[in-house]
Amino acid sequence: MSRAELTPFSYVILVLVGSKGAGAHDLVRMARQGKIYAAAAESQYYAEPKRLEQLGYLRSRKEPGQTRERTHYTLTPKALEALRVWADDPVRFPRALHEGVVRLLAADLVGEGPVRAGILALREELDELDGLMTRADEVAGTLPHREKYLRLNHRLARRLIDAHREWVADVERELDG
Repeated sequence: MSRAELTPFSYVILVLVGSKGAGAHDLVRMARQGKIYAAAAESQYYAEPKRLEQLGYLRSRKEPGQTRERTHYTLTPKALEALRVWADDPVRFPRALHEGVVRLLAADLVGEGPVRAGILALREELDELDGLMTRADEVAGTLPHREKYLRLNHRLARRLIDAHREWVADVERELDG
């Protein structure tokens, strides 16, 4: 197995397929529900499982769907071994391009008013993410094999949402309105 053929997004797909398997439509649904974590385009949730199947990390079978046949993916032993090796790697602090941080740095170029307004608009998305996390907590209770892990991640997500609320409040206080 070449670790170079697996990207960070490959591991996302393998983990989401999980022990019960999943179709690409399931992966997209999970990404929508876990919007706070998802950074990939929906099309990637359809393309990456096909690529991973070609590399031998997933196998697929056709299952009936509501309107047409669906492809259902399951992990192969090669995938489980790759996940075991990957799980032991040290986790690094996540690097993210944060548009709000960059916009704040532009305030001296474009003025504080527009930057402040743009950042304050983040509150609406934070409210949406709060709602998604409430729904995610409900779903976690239906997945006993992953409930503990989901709830740990949900606590982190809520802290991130809270930290962003505090940051938005700081921006509102300190930038000219």
